[in-house]
Amino acid sequence: MSALQDDSRLDLLLADAEERRPVLDEGLPGEAAQCGPRPREKDSFERKRTDADPNDLTLQRWAVVAPRGREGSQLLEAIAPLIRLRETEQGAPVQVYRVPPDMDAREAAAWRESECWRDDVPEDEWPYYLLLLGDLHHISLEFQHTLAGSALVGRVQFEGADGEVDLDSYAAYAQKVTRFAREGTPEPSPDVLFYVTPDGSTATHAGETKLVGPSMAAVQEGKDKGSFPVASVRAIDAETTDELLAAGASGRPSVLLSVSHGLGPPRRGFRSEEERQRRQGALLLGRGEVLDAERMRGQRFLPGGLWFCMACFGAGTPSASAYHAWIAQLAKEGAYGGKAELVLQSLPAPGNRPFVAAMPQAALASPEGPLAVVGHMDLAWTYSFSSASNPAESRKSRILSALRTMARGSRAGVALGTLLQSYGEANDALMASYQLEASARAEGRPDPTDRVERAHLWMLRNDLRGYVLLGDPAARLPLRQSGLGGLAAPERTGAGVGAVVLPSPRAGEPAPAAAPELEQPDGAEGVPADVKVAAVDALFGGDETPRAIAARAGVSLATLWGWVDAYRAGGRSRLGG
Repeated sequence: MSALQDDSRLDLLLADAEERRPVLDEGLPGEAAQCGPRPREKDSFERKRTDADPNDLTLQRWAVVAPRGREGSQLLEAIAPLIRLRETEQGAPVQVYRVPPDMDAREAAAWRESECWRDDVPEDEWPYYLLLLGDLHHISLEFQHTLAGSALVGRVQFEGADGEVDLDSYAAYAQKVTRFAREGTPEPSPDVLFYVTPDGSTATHAGETKLVGPSMAAVQEGKDKGSFPVASVRAIDAETTDELLAAGASGRPSVLLSVSHGLGPPRRGFRSEEERQRRQGALLLGRGEVLDAERMRGQRFLPGGLWFCMACFGAGTPSASAYHAWIAQLAKEGAYGGKAELVLQSLPAPGNRPFVAAMPQAALASPEGPLAVVGHMDLAWTYSFSSASNPAESRKSRILSALRTMARGSRAGVALGTLLQSYGEANDALMASYQLEASARAEGRPDPTDRVERAHLWMLRNDLRGYVLLGDPAARLPLRQSGLGGLAAPERTGAGVGAVVLPSPRAGEPAPAAAPELEQPDGAEGVPADVKVAAVDALFGGDETPRAIAARAGVSLATLWGWVDAYRAGGRSRLGG
């Protein structure tokens, strides 16, 4: 049987960054997955208010989760226009939560119950949409995974070339989402685009034959029957970055599914941590060309669109791979001609900082880029669209259901939620297999489980769990019927977006103490009070970047944020106004 016919193998969408070729030309044998370790119990999958429209923010609520400390406050101010937009839609103030870094799954689950979905708060005020701000060392990936089991979660992170938080890109993204939501487009239906890198590998061949081809046919059939209203369905024929970017520059709102190899480290490793964060997860296209952050930055690509990007590390790199123990065991045994060792070298090493991939950051920061990207935070295999019982069979519906949800105008978080339901089903089936084995052992009976089927479930479970949403989970295609038009924001009683809505005291707890007296912020001396007040008001207004406001006031960004802290502690009087 030829490599392209052996559908029992484990195909991986990973490329060597230096050689610019797939790490596994022909995948691993399917039997390799039989030694995968048992995962921990699944994340919760109870869904909030499933009897209500999941796209209606007045019923589902939207909230923000930011890191603790000064940096988290800066991120909140940078996305002020987006916070005001969501307050307009839900007709209520946005709840803002502050969390510490490095929370594990247990701590995240406890936080969800004690802070986010508190029993002394009416259920209709619990947020179903959660936007996380910052990189994976600010708010952990385990926190995101755990909450995604019971809420619709997205993350935005922007880092500059100097390695510092890029507040201007946060502001640009917030303004883009707000602009598309308020202005919309005259288009009633989107384009649905499909792209597979033409590199001849077994992984992209599987993507073409088991996912993209069947999905295109299904969408076209729905279009022809009138059951799935889309403007057009087309495959992108592109070998170069220029051709791919040009094909995605249409003005009509679009949904794109792409299947490519994501760059991993070269065999000798990246030369520096900065290079790893800059290049890992970039897309390998035809002719050895790479679509990375540098090439994507500032491009018009999928303006107002949504992108399902299937590639290893396409959304980012975790602190530890779900596959590490398994791959390390295979490598230790010298299995499969050293192939496992090649994959092991691509996995994050202990102590490496986890991070959001640079390429989707650049796409989301562009004013004419997509509103959200679904991508993988680990090794991406072809199991997400293969049958758990027979990997030769296509299960395109898992991915196609997410694409359909996007194209029909639902919010990006709802689309990812359809995919994560499949993760929950695979996890339940896998845990049931382990339970059957344990029961048989306790009762002295032969093990009734099928180890081959369990191996397939293990791969499917981990492959699906790796997909996350980058961007606002409430973002949606700016179709004509989705525009907000002239909706007015709800009445405010405080200082606007800058007055963060903190969780209410629990029953029996005293109210928070008044803010302590603060010294005047550095840079306050000699600057007229009306200038400081105007600068803070402009920052809360969200129409300008913080850097531009600071420049107009003739002060540094640090001084501007000092004024904001003073204002939040004591109002205009603290600024001398």
